[in-house]
Amino acid sequence: MTKEVTRKPAHGGMMLVVNIVIDLFALALIISGAEAELVAPLITGVALLLLGVFMSFGFFIVAPNQAAVLLFFGKYVGSVKTNGFYWVNPFTIRKRISLRARNLNGQKLKVNDRGGNPIEIAAVLVWEVKNTAEAMFDVDDYEGYVDTQSESAVRHLATSYSYDNREDSEEPSLRGDIDRVSKQLESELSERLARAGVRVIEARLSHLAYAPEIAGAMLQRQQADAIIAARAKIVEGAVGMVEDALRHLSERGVVDLDPERKANMVSNLLVVLCGQHDAQPILNAGSLY
Repeated sequence: MTKEVTRKPAHGGMMLVVNIVIDLFALALIISGAEAELVAPLITGVALLLLGVFMSFGFFIVAPNQAAVLLFFGKYVGSVKTNGFYWVNPFTIRKRISLRARNLNGQKLKVNDRGGNPIEIAAVLVWEVKNTAEAMFDVDDYEGYVDTQSESAVRHLATSYSYDNREDSEEPSLRGDIDRVSKQLESELSERLARAGVRVIEARLSHLAYAPEIAGAMLQRQQADAIIAARAKIVEGAVGMVEDALRHLSERGVVDLDPERKANMVSNLLVVLCGQHDAQPILNAGSLY
């Protein structure tokens, strides 16, 4: 791991004044030497003029939320992370790198979830470069590294959870525990991208769906689960209402029902309460017996 060294080079404004003075002095020597037909002032003036031109290649500007990584004959000598106008030795190579937050909108990936069902999944990642030395020297291409590791982390996440679980299951799922899944994705990406000097600001799933070839079947399964859950709720409520009705009749002495008539009443009430259609009243002119 390359250690980042923050450096603040010479101020560009001061060095610009020095450069202008050298150039003016060189021009004065060249003119005076030419007028006096003296060789020494001409040679000195030309040398100073070339020095001034050479020094002018050392100026550079660092914009806000950008950095410059400095290399002197192949050796890392520091990073300039404060915006401003600077000057360094012209032999120093300056590699610019952005410190701004960036978005990575991952492409849709087709993978199998924990249960082996093919799903489509994608994630969006917000990241920034935190360590310029690691981003520049510890990986070959830090932007490509972020892209590749993000795809790998999303694939690993998809295989660790099921797309969805039944209501009687407490196991976390991709669809039912989106916040927990996103936090795990962010944690895994932070660990993977730390080598490249990258800090993960946020990571969340942006797309989640069954693959087209099983989407219809899974939709029918979800509808069936919903119908079963609704029916169970209806039956539970109907049984409670029947119990209350029988208890009130018994407590108030409205009618004394034997077991057979109670069974018949329970059957009729359950049919009325649990039926999908409105009950049709039938007038019984005879006897239950």
